[in-house]
Amino acid sequence: MRTMGLDVGSKTIGVAVSDALGWTAQGIETVKIDEAAGQFGFKRIKELIDEHEVSKIVIGLPKNMNNSIGPRAEASQRYADMLGRRVEAEIIFWDERLSTMAAERVLLEADVSRSKRKKVIDKMAAVMILQGYLDSTTK
Repeated sequence: MRTMGLDVGSKTIGVAVSDALGWTAQGIETVKIDEAAGQFGFKRIKELIDEHEVSKIVIGLPKNMNNSIGPRAEASQRYADMLGRRVEAEIIFWDERLSTMAAERVLLEADVSRSKRKKVIDKMAAVMILQGYLDSTTK
């Protein structure tokens, strides 16, 4: 069984999945959503869970720098609660402070153009979230 990483935003969800051994994270997709309109992409996320035989989902929790929970972290918690009612997978939160900035830095170092970065940044952030979690469990 694999582990899925999600970077939940208000317009997109970056998705990553572990390899079968749970050592590495690969970005697989960015799912478009519309938080304001109540469209959360659950159908597509469920399809990806089934397709990749996911048993655990790691959702990035964007805490404030002082470790408090702000509006985006609360939105991620609400998303996790709604998703948890729809799927049979364990859901874990992972502190994702600065994961998007780290993903941006990796893409800049790889000389990825601005337009291409916009298309893959959320997927890359999901990879960073999932890889951080995987690294913490293999020590």
